[in-house]
Amino acid sequence: MDPIDTALTIADNEWRLLGIQHRDRAALVADLRLDLEAAAADGVTPEQLLGGDIRGFARRLADESGVARVPREYPRLLLTMLTGAVLGATLGYLVMSSVYSTFVSLFDLPSGFEVPLALAIGVYYGVPAAIVVGGALVAVRVHLRDVPRIGRTIALMGLLLPVAGAAVTPITMGFARLTDYSFALPVVATEIALVVAALVGATLLARRLSLRDHTVPAVS
Repeated sequence: MDPIDTALTIADNEWRLLGIQHRDRAALVADLRLDLEAAAADGVTPEQLLGGDIRGFARRLADESGVARVPREYPRLLLTMLTGAVLGATLGYLVMSSVYSTFVSLFDLPSGFEVPLALAIGVYYGVPAAIVVGGALVAVRVHLRDVPRIGRTIALMGLLLPVAGAAVTPITMGFARLTDYSFALPVVATEIALVVAALVGATLLARRLSLRDHTVPAVS
């Protein structure tokens, strides 16, 4: 790769990590390219002009330019989401226990009556899952309300978390069936890990999509 393009790629990646949006990164890259090309015409390499620490130079240039930054906030977002999900899971368990007991006491189903499998799965898994997702979204909305673009992140989480849950449910059910529905600690831990991985992946994707600026193409 051309030395100028290499330096610009390193700088652009650093600006991306700083939370600088596409529009501002494109302007910084364009200005820096002009400086590098002018220096190259005088026989000065990017390393000579920028120094050995291109990332450090990029950070200083961003500070001097005063461009806005939108922090990614991945650690805080994930911690808050998981906390809300755990609280939602606890509430979901209590709700389902209460609902099950109430239904048993109120309805005397005739012998031989079987609840449709799809309905049973939908209620047994769908209601707690909805409460878990709701807990995660409420926690993020309340605790991270001052984070830039959190509204867009929450909207995307509202779309992606149910999809992730629907995708991981048959996987978790299949794993449970393979282990004969064991309650052994490694089995339960694996099932929890599968669900957490799905929620984390959906949340990270939601945040990443929310930070995109589609009005400006990515810098090559």
